[in-house]
Amino acid sequence: MRRIPLKHAKAWTPNGHLSPCLSWQAETIFAYMKRALSFAIVLAVTSSFQLLAAEDPKPNTLTEAEKQAGWQLLFNGKDLDGWHNFKRDGVRPGWQVKDGALACVDPHNAGDLVTTGKYDWFELQLDYNISEGGNSGIMYHVTDEGPGVWATGPEFQLEDNAKAGDPIRCGWLYALYQPPNDPKTGKPLDATKPAGQWNHVRLVISPWKCEHEINGVKYFEYVLGSDDFNSRVAKSKFAAMPLFAKSNTGYLALQGDHGQVSFRNLKLKPLSR
Repeated sequence: MRRIPLKHAKAWTPNGHLSPCLSWQAETIFAYMKRALSFAIVLAVTSSFQLLAAEDPKPNTLTEAEKQAGWQLLFNGKDLDGWHNFKRDGVRPGWQVKDGALACVDPHNAGDLVTTGKYDWFELQLDYNISEGGNSGIMYHVTDEGPGVWATGPEFQLEDNAKAGDPIRCGWLYALYQPPNDPKTGKPLDATKPAGQWNHVRLVISPWKCEHEINGVKYFEYVLGSDDFNSRVAKSKFAAMPLFAKSNTGYLALQGDHGQVSFRNLKLKPLSR
C-alpha cells in the first residue's frame, strides 16, 4: 500500500477526528513542548535559588560590597573577641557563643557587655532574638566614668512587648522618645515579631540626626544635644545623672541582666562628621 505524503493527507477524517498522520505529528510536537517547558522551569528555579544564595550571605559575615562600603563586623559567630564586661577584663560565663549567636544564656551571671572599640558616629545593624518576657537594650557612647552603662549611654530598648513588665517598649529611646501611635491599633507603633523570632535593628547615630528602626520600620528620629533632647532629659530620671549623653564617643553596650537574649550579624559602619 502506497504511503500518502503528509502534505497530501486530509486534515480530518469523516467522523471529525484528526487524521492519523496529523494526530501523530501533534502528539510529537506536544511532547517536545512539554519537555522544553519542564526544562525551562527547572532552569528558572535553579537560577532563583542560586540568586538567593548569592544575596543571602552566611550569618556573621560581610559581603564584598559591605567591606567596600566600610562596614565592620563586631561579632564573628565563633568567639567573644572584641567584647568584655563593663569595667572588667574578660566575659562572665552568662554570655556564650551559642549556635552562631552572641547569647546571654544566664542573666544572673552575665552583666552588661561592651565593645573593645569606641565609636562616635555610626550606623549599626543587627539581629536579636529575645526570650518570652525578656528585656535587654543597646546602649551607645558609653564611658567608664559612670557606675553603670546606663549612667552615660542612651539606650535603644529591647524587650518582648507582649509579656515584658517594663512599659518602655522595644525600639524606644529609653524614657525619652517613643514612636507615634499606629492608626490601626491606637497604640504606639510596634513592628516587632514575637519572642523567639529574629528581629532586625537599624540604629543611626550622627551629629545631625539619629534614627531608630525595627524590621525596616522607622520609629522616630532625634538630635543629640538639641533643645528638644535636653528638655526631655531634664524631665526624666536621667536628669540626676550628670554624665548622661554628654560624650560624643564611647563603647557600644548590650544589656545582659534582664532575661535571655541572642544577637547575630552585628555590623557597624562609621559615619563621617
